[in-house]
Amino acid sequence: MNVLVLGSGGREHAIAWKLSQSKDCTGLYAMPGNPGTAQIGKNIPGSVKDFRQIKDAVLEHDIDIVVVGPEDPLVGGLGDFFKQDPQLGKVLFVGPCADGAALEGSKEFAKKFMLRYGIPTAAFQSFTSETIAEADRFLESLKAPYVLKADGLAAGKGVLICQDLEEAKSELRNMLGGKFGSASKTVVIEEFLSGIEVSMFILTDGKDYLVLPEAKDYKRIGEGDTGLNTGGMGAVSPVPFADDAFRKKVAERIIEPTLSGLREEGIDYRGFIFLGLMNCGGDPYVIEYNVRMGDPETEAVMTRIDSDLLHHLSACAKGCLKEERISISPSSALTVVCVSGGYPGSYPKGKRISGCRVHSCGSFTSPVKVFHSGTSLAEDGSIVTSGGRVLAITSNSFPPAGEGEAGSWKKSIVQGRETCYAELENIDFDGKYFRRDIGLDIIRYIEG
Repeated sequence: MNVLVLGSGGREHAIAWKLSQSKDCTGLYAMPGNPGTAQIGKNIPGSVKDFRQIKDAVLEHDIDIVVVGPEDPLVGGLGDFFKQDPQLGKVLFVGPCADGAALEGSKEFAKKFMLRYGIPTAAFQSFTSETIAEADRFLESLKAPYVLKADGLAAGKGVLICQDLEEAKSELRNMLGGKFGSASKTVVIEEFLSGIEVSMFILTDGKDYLVLPEAKDYKRIGEGDTGLNTGGMGAVSPVPFADDAFRKKVAERIIEPTLSGLREEGIDYRGFIFLGLMNCGGDPYVIEYNVRMGDPETEAVMTRIDSDLLHHLSACAKGCLKEERISISPSSALTVVCVSGGYPGSYPKGKRISGCRVHSCGSFTSPVKVFHSGTSLAEDGSIVTSGGRVLAITSNSFPPAGEGEAGSWKKSIVQGRETCYAELENIDFDGKYFRRDIGLDIIRYIEG
């Protein structure tokens, strides 16, 4: 099969890397891709928002299946575009149409969807600039901290957690006044949930589903989860508290009602669903839906899938996922994101990157992989920085036997940290920054 992966970040590099290992993958393309995807396939110039450009690439390269990485084209209706174009009718497409993508495209829609189908989530209300007085009263009815979410897409940065009431009221006005552009014309205010976050992922054809490895990500720029929110500074998979009992609750209380609700509303959903969850005393609550894989969780999750992802995606797009069985590696994966100095604020670009693995991601069996997130090729052929999140370094390690489950997983994470951070010392560019505490909270959780 000829495969086209849409996107240019670390998520897309990791997906392409995994798909490249399939015996059924005869041609691998990325649009627009990055220097990492160019190492394992062919990059096609273009924009994920230019549907005509995507169509031309699909026809020119005889693409059999399209895998969408980012949310923007899905929310913008790329799935509908493929369905409605007779020349693209036989091309398999992984991702929902615009009606299903509203689960991520509108926080208000998602929260009301959860309410309709009894899916556990935080109490909420949504407000516009015309209802600021009501918003103030709702904030006054809540206890600190206060959660404010831009209704629309805001590149993963549209959620604010305010520690006091006056700050929350001020930020509400900033958001409604255009802090996140049109994305925050409507703001969802919700109750703060106290617990431990976990990201869970499913691949569904609307009827059946496969559960992918879960992960925990790290959103804050500073160690100890301090500072500004980012697109993600690291991830760990698996997550010790997401045991069989927790997964059973997620399946019964969240996954199955979500799919049932989509069917009830006539939404033909074929693709990934990301469940951003909070574990509140052993009970799962939905913080948010995403209609694609997360970043940087994907860079950890893909390294733990032992079965043929391309086969799973093909079955998903065809609507015949029922017979598929996913195989998950017993290894642990730890990802540390290396960012440009100044991120998530302003940062320079074009800084030359050096490092032994920057030009070779690493094989499936290699203990460390380097996925490109924000890189580009300079005129002299060198790899340079082009984004805030530059590289995602992922290490895999297997838990040693004979010490009990907790002791084994602790050693696995410790080993993964050593491998990952040793690799980071071999990578250099001006302004390089990364968090040094990824996985330490998991170790503390294991230790009790």
